[in-house]
Amino acid sequence: MMRLELVKRPQRSMLFSALSPFIAFVLTIIAGAILFALLGVNPLKAFQIYFLEPVSQVWQLHELAIKAAPLILIGVGLSVCYRANIWNIGAEGQFILGGIFGSSIPVLFPQFEGPLVLPLMLLFGMVGGAAYAAIPALLKARFNTNEILTSLMLVYVAQLFLDWLVRGPWRDPKGFNFPQTIQFNDPAILPELMPASGRANWGFVFALVAAVLVWILMSRMLKGFEVRVLGSSPRAGRFAGFGIHRMVFFAFMLSGALAGLAGISEVSGAIGQLQPVISPGYGFAAIIVAFLGRLNPLGIVAAGLVLALTYLGGEAVQSALGISDKVARVFQGMLLFFVLGCDTLIHYRIRLIGLAAPTLEAAPKLEEAR
Repeated sequence: MMRLELVKRPQRSMLFSALSPFIAFVLTIIAGAILFALLGVNPLKAFQIYFLEPVSQVWQLHELAIKAAPLILIGVGLSVCYRANIWNIGAEGQFILGGIFGSSIPVLFPQFEGPLVLPLMLLFGMVGGAAYAAIPALLKARFNTNEILTSLMLVYVAQLFLDWLVRGPWRDPKGFNFPQTIQFNDPAILPELMPASGRANWGFVFALVAAVLVWILMSRMLKGFEVRVLGSSPRAGRFAGFGIHRMVFFAFMLSGALAGLAGISEVSGAIGQLQPVISPGYGFAAIIVAFLGRLNPLGIVAAGLVLALTYLGGEAVQSALGISDKVARVFQGMLLFFVLGCDTLIHYRIRLIGLAAPTLEAAPKLEEAR
């Protein structure tokens, strides 16, 4: 009998570490070509529609920026958590709570207009996302609860809470019974960057600024050093006097604040009102963005654009070739699989171990053990 075992490499290859995202992308393309062939579609034609047509015109680049902005914002926040070895899987819920908190101003106080409306909405969105992220942080710091489970389960609480709001107390009384809030007034709408050429709004600028600021935090400031130390060696961090519990709250709340900012930017920019669904899964896709960008905020900008292209490409092949829109999700899943697979093989090597068959002398002992 043979079994596989992962053995940690004494030293990882810096070259393959740098090339890992590109190798993963090439493997995803190969797997995608096989997928399209099995669906009876010419892979070359499908890839042309999937990757080239969605960015062939200026207005389509604006749509790419709209899709990329929340992915970058959430991915940048998640990168801090993951560098600290804290597994926040609930960014989708924090995104939704940010949208709800920020929308409370134009929904509950529609008569409140002026230059302070939008800044207050953005601030409320960040507070909402950070407060929701503080729940799994508190549970982990106080009770050592698994943050993967708690943050993930809170996503469904947020989704159901949003659905209840737009169907109940926040439903537009003049909306013909549709589950949605009132349309936001003009001061509550996030301005577009270049209205003459497309719909891209200031959410994309927020994403770029957040990526630069977090990069400075992680590479040039003591707090970033603390994140890296506690993530790689908690014991060394304790000897250095760094507080693990404080880091849990810091990482979770920073991540939640950026996810909340993404949520209210999406609602006040691309949508203009609260609906039962305000995210096509940005919080989960941003996990792929974070790892594809090597947990580097600047790399996450490029990764966010790539993942945003998969959303647009999925819509394009659906309309042009009649393929299910779930193809985009399959591409995203394959990309994450290959990224994690490449990273695993960079850090570990596979070893085959033979298991010796039990001898005749050992058989009676095995029988007694049973």
